[in-house]
Amino acid sequence: MHTKSQNLLPWLRVFLIALSAFIFNTTEFVPVGMLANLGESFGMRPAEVGPMLTIYAWIVALASLPVMLLLANFERRRLMLGVFALFVASHVISAMATSYNMLLVSRVGIAFAHSVFWSVSVAMAVRMAPKGKGAVAISLLGTGTVLAMVMGVPLGRVVGEWFGWRTTFGGIGVISGVLMLALWRWLPTLPVSNSGNLSSLPEIARNKPLLSLYLLTAIIVTAHFTAYTYLEPLIQQVWSMSTDVTTWALMTYGAAGIVGSLLFSRMQPRHPNTLLILSFGLLALCLSMLSRSGVGIFQLFPGVALWGAVMMTVALALQTRALEYGSKATDITMAIYSGIFNVGIGGGALLGSQVVLHYGAAKNGLVALAVISFGLLPLWYLVRKKRTDDMEPELVQVPS
Repeated sequence: MHTKSQNLLPWLRVFLIALSAFIFNTTEFVPVGMLANLGESFGMRPAEVGPMLTIYAWIVALASLPVMLLLANFERRRLMLGVFALFVASHVISAMATSYNMLLVSRVGIAFAHSVFWSVSVAMAVRMAPKGKGAVAISLLGTGTVLAMVMGVPLGRVVGEWFGWRTTFGGIGVISGVLMLALWRWLPTLPVSNSGNLSSLPEIARNKPLLSLYLLTAIIVTAHFTAYTYLEPLIQQVWSMSTDVTTWALMTYGAAGIVGSLLFSRMQPRHPNTLLILSFGLLALCLSMLSRSGVGIFQLFPGVALWGAVMMTVALALQTRALEYGSKATDITMAIYSGIFNVGIGGGALLGSQVVLHYGAAKNGLVALAVISFGLLPLWYLVRKKRTDDMEPELVQVPS
């Protein structure tokens, strides 16, 4: 019995990190489903509230690298507990916010916590997993991210509709407090390992595959969030569907991510280039379909399902390659990756808001398609590089 408990303990620890990923992704994107409620509370239009996502994302983008350089030598268990303390306190402020500016201040604190969490969580999960199970650990984190879209964001939207958006943020704070206690109880001491430091930056700057991957990530994420951030007004105002349809569409998008995660785990080890090319092409197809004016329910749900699946596969594929290309300085590599990912989120949300304000939500799909077309060159480089080297990337086991 004792041996069985010891065998389960590593998976419990990985599960706690995956659950943390669920919480962090839920709180980042839950405003997408509550733009109307937030705007009504503060006398603002949804498109005027949307830049809150941009501010959040760009704080993460700007803070990720310098904060991780500052905290590079902190033991990881203590660092994670500190991150959660800031995260919980900031949600208390969110729940008490009486003005848009006060809500923004609380989101700044959450964004700083986010910047550290995603810089260290992937490597922590792989280190705590049983030997040789790093790929499964990364997949579990991906599942946590997926479930945030399947359950977290739609549930946050429903709670916001019924009880108000403050209850949504307050509930996230309470759940995070309980999770923090679980992390305190079960996380092991994790000394720093292959985190990187300031001297790692010149080497990263010379790493052409990693730089190309960063560029491709920024382009794909910007294109995606140009459209995704304003999916609510597109469905309700342009396609004349109800709020319930919007909620189910968001849930369908997230649920399809589970399928994408399964496809990733099967295709990535053997066909990484095929997976990346196919995901990129299908994502572009989904974005192009958003510009159609006469979309009905029977077109909406298959479309968002395909969109959710391919966005998950491409995101996991990019994250995995980042770990491989930057394996000598994993935390710094992932801090930069997280920062660039959030540049894309913020840039997409900002670009989407301007399109909605000046041209209408129906044009977001075309703009997103134009943005993603710039990704063809870095995609071609990464695929060619792998074929030239005759070495396809595999999931990396981060040294413990």
